[in-house]
Amino acid sequence: MEAPRLYSTKPVQSLKPTKKIPLEEDHGKASDALPLPLHLTNALFFTLFFSVVYFLLSRWREKIRTSTALHVVTFSDIIALLSFFASFIYLLGFFGIDFVQSLVFQPSPDVWVAEDEEDDNEVLLAKEDTRKVPCGQALDCSLPPLLPAAPIVTPQKVFDEKPVTVTTEEDEELIKSVVDGTTPSYSLESKLGDCKRAAAIRREALQRLTGKSLSGLPLDGLDYESILGQCCEMPVGYVQIPVGIAGPLLVNGREYSVPMATTEGCLVASTNRGCKAIHLSGGATSVLLKDGMTRAPCVRFGTAKRAADLKLYLEDPDNFETLSVVFNRSSRFGRLQGIKCAIAGKNLYIRFTCSTGDAMGMNMVSKGVQNVLDFLQTDFPDMDVIGISGNFCSDKKPAAVNWIEGRGKSVVCEAIIKGDVIKKVLKTSVESLVELNMLKNLTGSAMAGALGGFNAHASNIVTAIYLATGQDPAQNVESSHCITMMEAVNEGKDLHISVTMPSIEVGTVGGGTQLASQSACLNLLGVKGASKETPGANSRTLATIVASAVLAGELSLMSALAAGQLVKSHMKYNRSSKDVSKATS
Repeated sequence: MEAPRLYSTKPVQSLKPTKKIPLEEDHGKASDALPLPLHLTNALFFTLFFSVVYFLLSRWREKIRTSTALHVVTFSDIIALLSFFASFIYLLGFFGIDFVQSLVFQPSPDVWVAEDEEDDNEVLLAKEDTRKVPCGQALDCSLPPLLPAAPIVTPQKVFDEKPVTVTTEEDEELIKSVVDGTTPSYSLESKLGDCKRAAAIRREALQRLTGKSLSGLPLDGLDYESILGQCCEMPVGYVQIPVGIAGPLLVNGREYSVPMATTEGCLVASTNRGCKAIHLSGGATSVLLKDGMTRAPCVRFGTAKRAADLKLYLEDPDNFETLSVVFNRSSRFGRLQGIKCAIAGKNLYIRFTCSTGDAMGMNMVSKGVQNVLDFLQTDFPDMDVIGISGNFCSDKKPAAVNWIEGRGKSVVCEAIIKGDVIKKVLKTSVESLVELNMLKNLTGSAMAGALGGFNAHASNIVTAIYLATGQDPAQNVESSHCITMMEAVNEGKDLHISVTMPSIEVGTVGGGTQLASQSACLNLLGVKGASKETPGANSRTLATIVASAVLAGELSLMSALAAGQLVKSHMKYNRSSKDVSKATS
């Protein structure tokens, strides 16, 4: 078959056995001009070439041994030199015969133009060839021309977006190679240099492999270049999560409109009601208590004594300055704050804490820890590093060390809610809220053996804000550690409510914060990117906003529970009578 031209819109044509390219008649071969057969001529010149080379080398060696000038030549030397050049020229020509023939007898461009015109005229004839008669030698028995592959169209549900279409034959070949396993799916971006095209090809290959449609998963509308090597590998689309706004939330004298990405009905409405109650009562006060990301490698020694020696060395205040210099070389923002160690037999767990500017800081602290481990190998060569993370950090897991020591940003937020607001907006009473908080958030959580879960639904608000602002959603595990306290004040007329959250892990640079949608939500809060005035100020502000939003969410949900409104509100806002499948179609 003729190789199809890439991106061609013409049908792929079959070569006909009876077609010939009109060339000049009776062209002879270049080897016909030789007096001897080609193989004998080749053997003769090969022998001559190597013989004269050996003769000349021997003669020059003899001249050097007898101190004879090299430019003095005899008749035999002249004959040898002439033979050398003659055989060399022949061998060079021999290896180039095919190349010379291809140049000498290459048809002119007019010949190919004529052939294309003949192909166009013969397409109609090929359509009439239904192969109903036996094939003879004089008949054109080629198959009818192949129709071009139908375009691969992936319908989308994205508003105001055109469907993604894979149209080229090259794309079809790539899809087949991915399905066959000859082209790894993860290599498409580097192979094509076009991230969106790679995602479209991977998506179509996945549909063919699984036999399942991805028509409801959008492909258009996302900058795939921005996630390459940073946010997601082997993308085939993106998930749509609606973003609602709660607020204005009045915190420390400033108003914020809080973006919340969620699919849980009633969550944004409930948080918004809490924001209203706080605003009518004069606002909330949020205070940052601590700011330090942690990483805790695990190292092992031959004896427990050696592990204890390193523990004493690391916790010695006299050594902290030296360790700080080594640690701080990894970043201009990462600054070592403290080291805490724990021993388990011969194993030592070293918990480093450092500031990380406006970044969440996991990578930053990890690089600093690696610097210190390399430094310690000099004085502790028997130290075996088991892992740069030994779970004493502790990341993405509920842990008492985070609840007690804190991780990331430790924040406390409080507000005094007026009695009139509790009655008119929250539809309950101060006494009911205080009693419910004690029996549910404190006693009930203790009965359940909760670890950092002395609250109503802090993780709801934390996760919604994390998704909207590009944080790591898995870190909602420790970031949602929260204890909610309620107390009657001002002779029982008003309510003092507070949330204490020791491990809010947020950043305003890096990771998902640089994506367009998430960046827009950070910009809405006024904390987009790194703070130019004070490094780390934006991420600390974001942490206080998260805690304040949790305060609003706790206040509203607890009021709904106290008033018996929870089931009623969820039936109203979290249930839909609309057939969503019909609506989207």
